[in-house]
Order: sequence, then C-alpha cells, then structure tokens
Amino acid sequence: MKGPSVNHLLASAALVLAISPLAATAQSAPCGQDAPCTLENGDYHLITPPDWDGTTPLPALVFFHGHNSKASMVFRSGGLNKDFVEEGYLLIAPNGEARAETGIRAWPARVTSTARDDVAFTLAVIEDAARQVPIDRDRVYASGFSAGGSMAWMMGCYAGEAFAGIVSVSGALRRPIPETTCPGGAFNLLQIHGFGDGQVPFEGRGIRDWHQGDLFEALGLLRETNQCRSNPDEITIGEQFRCREWSASCNEGAVKFCEHDGGHGLPRGWTAMARDWLEAQS
Repeated sequence: MKGPSVNHLLASAALVLAISPLAATAQSAPCGQDAPCTLENGDYHLITPPDWDGTTPLPALVFFHGHNSKASMVFRSGGLNKDFVEEGYLLIAPNGEARAETGIRAWPARVTSTARDDVAFTLAVIEDAARQVPIDRDRVYASGFSAGGSMAWMMGCYAGEAFAGIVSVSGALRRPIPETTCPGGAFNLLQIHGFGDGQVPFEGRGIRDWHQGDLFEALGLLRETNQCRSNPDEITIGEQFRCREWSASCNEGAVKFCEHDGGHGLPRGWTAMARDWLEAQS
C-alpha cells in the first residue's frame, strides 16, 4: 500500500471531524505497558499517570520509537515518565511495522513507501486508545526520535488537525515532500536537533533509493503552510539550546527550531522544554 493519497487525506479529515469527547468509563486499560493493544494491522502500548482517578479525560502524547527499536522501549525514558506521565499525560507508543526479512521495526515515514499506511494506522491507534482510556481531544500531541521524529513530522503534515502540537527530535520530514504546503494544513511544530548529528544531518542523506530529507527545506515548507514570514520572530540563545521561533508572524500555527551541540540523540532536558512548549500552544 502506498502512502497518503487524496482519498486517504479526505478520509482522515472526515475521521478527525467525526471525533467527539468520549465518556469516561474505564478505570484501567485491559492492555498497557506490558501487554500490547492489538489492531488489525499492528499494535501499540500505553501507560496512564500513576495518580489518575480513572475517569478524568487525559491529555495524550503519541511517541514514535526510533529505527530498530520498539514501543515497549519508550517507557524506559526517564524524561517521558517524569515530564509527561507523572505530569498527568497518557503516553501512547505505537509499534513500527516489522520488516518480514529482518524483523526490524521501522517507520518509513514517506509517501512513496510500500509499507502499511502509517498515518491511518496512527489515527486508528488514537481511536482505539480512546476506547481504553478517556482522552482530552484538545490536547493530543505527537513526538518521536530519529525515524520516529520523521514519523511525527508526517503526522503533522498529513493529519495536523488531529494534533495540538508536534515535537520532532533528530528527525525530518522525508522526501519527497509536498510541492507547496502540507496537505493536512497548518500545525504547531517544535524541532530539536543536534548540530553534530551525523546520522540525520541537517541536510539529510541519501540511503539506497530514498533520502532522509533536508530539515531546512521541511521547516520552510511548514512556514509556508502556516503563512509565517521568513525571518524568525524571536531568537534565544541559552546554555544548552539555541532556538529560532516563528509564532506572532504566522497566520496559523507556530514553528520553533532548537539546536544543541550534541549529536544524534535525545538531549538532556528536552522533555521539560517540549511539554512547556506544547502546553503553551494549547
């Protein structure tokens, strides 16, 4: 199956518009951190906050694992647990599709992929999770690392209406990117990337018959989609992150790009910064 088509995008939009707040019924999910929640074409894991009352709708973060990892590994992140789960978030971790020849789980995150339609799969994951746990539909976010960061970008660009914000860490929107604007419309994005990243460099790199995508090309696409001016509204230089932000000048949505001196990895403090930024957009 190829990536998002026009028909798929219309169907996804219809799905998003059909979503309504779910009545709070579940005290606990029948699947979770250890036992996967299974759909027809994949599975995912989830975990609820430790002090959740079992009825209040929760904000949700969908986090995409990196290449050759798996959903259950997401819950080992101290930052995600401390700054999201313990702060009252439902954490949802979908599994990338396993390659038949190697068993490696991956997120192709590009429209020419012949793998399953991961945009539709992720929307189905959110719907299924909402049947397990009541979700605050106005505060559903997506994030991911490396290939998972590219998948987060893809969800924003092709199904942005489903998310209040996207955070990509060390990932970029992969080529081929849309010619003019994102089909899913404007969305909020925070990009976190290491200046020394050689695995997913700013310029991207060719791998066999595909290309990771140029980060600045993708950010330019989003500024065009959000109708932002070219130069940033604010530039901040901190001890760890140097950030450029477009918000006040944008007709819709916000764009923030923060680089650090590290390489390909999850930098210290990224989860606290991400949550603060995401909540500011809501």
